[in-house]
Amino acid sequence: MCPPGLDREEDPLQRICFMMRVRPDRAEEYRRRHADVWPEMRAALQAAGWHNYSLFLAGDGTVVGYLECEDFDAARSAMEAAEVNARWQTEMVPLFDLDGRRPDEAMVPLEEIFHLD
Repeated sequence: MCPPGLDREEDPLQRICFMMRVRPDRAEEYRRRHADVWPEMRAALQAAGWHNYSLFLAGDGTVVGYLECEDFDAARSAMEAAEVNARWQTEMVPLFDLDGRRPDEAMVPLEEIFHLD
């Protein structure tokens, strides 16, 4: 999933950025929940290969996420198999309008078009 023109041999990590939208009336709850992410959820993300993971929240409910990993599809699959992730996603569903999908299923990477080391 390395963007065209970016050499995976020079940089073995994929940089993944995605956007989602939390319900604006639930944004403060989303912020609170991420201020105290469960230790077992943090451990699962790390074990799945998620590195340098950040979430940013705008006032209108827009969430921008960024992470680095060796293989995003494999990292997502590892999280999908983690029991703690199923519990976390169940907790997050009411904060989004996703037509029954879990928030992690709505993560669609944006195309990276430029990177400055």
